[in-house]
Amino acid sequence: MNIQPEDVLRIVSYFTIIHHIKGRIRVRVNPKIKELGKGLHVEDIEQLAQKIKGIKSIKINKIVASITIEYDESIFPDHLWEELVRGENAPALTQRIRAIYQEVC
Repeated sequence: MNIQPEDVLRIVSYFTIIHHIKGRIRVRVNPKIKELGKGLHVEDIEQLAQKIKGIKSIKINKIVASITIEYDESIFPDHLWEELVRGENAPALTQRIRAIYQEVC
């Protein structure tokens, strides 16, 4: 699966922040994320760390429905994650995600 910037915004709409410190964020994943369809796989999300500069690792815990993302705060400032999960500033975030995505692809 090739995840586009718009997909990222759709996926994070199912997240709620559990814990966040600079360089590491842990989010709870709403079970309704399954409504996104069969095209979204855990492996696709985990592999994003290899595709996006600034994402160090993505760990998914299926048992407690959480995702932990370790990131480079010089590329992804902490406020960006907060805004992304809250769904704020979507146009600017989409532009930023698209720019990072184009660097990688």
